[in-house]
Amino acid sequence: MQNLLKTRFDLTPDSKIVVVGEGITGASVARFLEKLSLPFSIVDSRKTPFTFDTFKNATHLIVSPGVALTEPTISAALNLGSKLVSDIDLFAAVVTAPIVAITGANGKSTVTTMLGDMAKACGKNVGVGGNLGKPALDLLETATELYVLELSSFQLERSHVLNTVAATVLNISTDHLDRHDDLENYAQVKQVIFSGDGVMVLNIDDAMVLAMHDPTRKTFTFSIKQKADFYLAHDNLMHGENVLMSLTDLPLEGKHNAANALAALALGSAIGLDTELCVKALQKFKALHHRMEKVSSKNGINWINDSKATNIGACIAALEGYDEKVILIVGGDGKGADMNELAPVIFEKAKAVILTGKDAPLIETALNLLPEIVPAYHAQDMREVIAIADYVGKIGDTVLLSPACASLDQYKNYQDRGEQFAREIEALPA
Repeated sequence: MQNLLKTRFDLTPDSKIVVVGEGITGASVARFLEKLSLPFSIVDSRKTPFTFDTFKNATHLIVSPGVALTEPTISAALNLGSKLVSDIDLFAAVVTAPIVAITGANGKSTVTTMLGDMAKACGKNVGVGGNLGKPALDLLETATELYVLELSSFQLERSHVLNTVAATVLNISTDHLDRHDDLENYAQVKQVIFSGDGVMVLNIDDAMVLAMHDPTRKTFTFSIKQKADFYLAHDNLMHGENVLMSLTDLPLEGKHNAANALAALALGSAIGLDTELCVKALQKFKALHHRMEKVSSKNGINWINDSKATNIGACIAALEGYDEKVILIVGGDGKGADMNELAPVIFEKAKAVILTGKDAPLIETALNLLPEIVPAYHAQDMREVIAIADYVGKIGDTVLLSPACASLDQYKNYQDRGEQFAREIEALPA
């Protein structure tokens, strides 16, 4: 491995490596470097603020995804010649089994897990992780036959040697513009996942994804709106003219999960998995925690936890998956997104809205521009959110927590937000 890293990145025992960030990714990098006897230091601005001396004389910086490359001292070090290497670079340089990579504004965790389940159903020894679960470097094992990685835009923007047997960008929508400036730059970063020469899997319902098509590459397409290699027709998941399964046999809420299933099937086909076994794996699939997860039917209301919907696109996808109007819980830290994009879909798909969190006023302002009023309520915390939802909701209604925003303004993370949602529902009087 040391020879590979020397060839690819000029990493040697004489290198001065600085690992930036002591979180999950940084810890995985530290373990990897220790195994190879490569010396390094590890720093974290949450403990000690970065200064110019922090990176003085560093030959290589391995910057965790949660740390912006525009941080002044990091940017200065890179401008002075420090080489940027990511954990995904290290992984891609030494891995011996094929890699499938999945990104997108929404659905990537679901598709990654689906494909991992499919591969296991086909008897593969598969490692699943990346931005989901285990960091990539912690997955490295000699017995692994296939790696399925979820990759975020923050991981892709600092990756330079990734080459996959198959990869997909599921969709592009407004997210992380506080880090990526604009939607076009965000899309360019996502497109890095196609840097290699493997099969491209493209969502032809998304114009920005379709524009990534390379006619020289083998490509599979998927769609829930039109005919493609893998598509939805008459509530059936199709491949060509073949019915793979009925949508009613997919145990997940929302039609956007049909798109996720089609993407996973396309990726499975691209790497030669048995389609029949893949379909059986989908029929047994369970929703991920905090992603369109039905948590209760208390008081005759369907309570759906989609706390992982931390951007506008995820919320829109969740709303468009319903034929009937829902009671929507929305708000938090909008990360600089334009809430005017969300308002028309709320108008079409929500019978009432409960606003909460830091950017609730921005959402309310967007709603006030609509031609007709959507009843909106304000809540200070999750207890008040659930009390209002229970008061407004009638038997048979769906209450959907799909915040379209990050959670850190009020909660530890999106998981904490979803767990508080479930706890407050449980605490409601029958």
